[in-house]
Amino acid sequence: MSDYMKKTDWYGKLWIWTGTVVILCVPIAVCIYYNAWPEMTAVLKGLLGVAPIYWTLGLIEVVTYTPMLGTGGTYLAFVTGNLTNLKAPSALNAMESAEVKPGSEEGEVISTIAIATCSIVTTLVLVVGVFGLSMITPIMNSPVLKPAFDNILPALFGGLGIVYISKNWKLAITPLLFMITLFLLVPSLASSVGVLVPVGVIITLTAARVMYKKGWV
Repeated sequence: MSDYMKKTDWYGKLWIWTGTVVILCVPIAVCIYYNAWPEMTAVLKGLLGVAPIYWTLGLIEVVTYTPMLGTGGTYLAFVTGNLTNLKAPSALNAMESAEVKPGSEEGEVISTIAIATCSIVTTLVLVVGVFGLSMITPIMNSPVLKPAFDNILPALFGGLGIVYISKNWKLAITPLLFMITLFLLVPSLASSVGVLVPVGVIITLTAARVMYKKGWV
């Protein structure tokens, strides 16, 4: 796996930086074409409000998801995006179906294949959606189906979470109760769920340590 890891790391960095350059080239190309450049003070003022949040969230996601997704899966997921909604659930479900553990050599391969497949399927769905948007928009906005589309993410994580909760309910009960109580008391935190992922990890580790010391797990 050493050669595999080295090549994965090299290609991962290549595509990460390539994606970064491509993203930055879009606004630069627009500015060049229209000969309209924003003032640097305005850019810095805008970045000051959002950059610290996204930098912090990006760091948290790297620390949180890398042990679960593996090297190849992490690079691929960060290049293609949408980790929380699609890539992480796909990888975890694939490893669960293949009966392999995250962090193992088998888990590394399964996670990468799952995320790659998810990326391809997502792209195909988006292509179909873009070309057929005018036809499916009335269906998606239908009062009958709108509640279903609004609850896709909770349904996805609910189905995925019950598998792990049922296997380790003693470890899951503490963070589960904490998060339910927190969101009931402060519903506005639902928009910052990504930041709360490491909070749940810390609570789980702490609770697991206490339970282990007391012989409960």
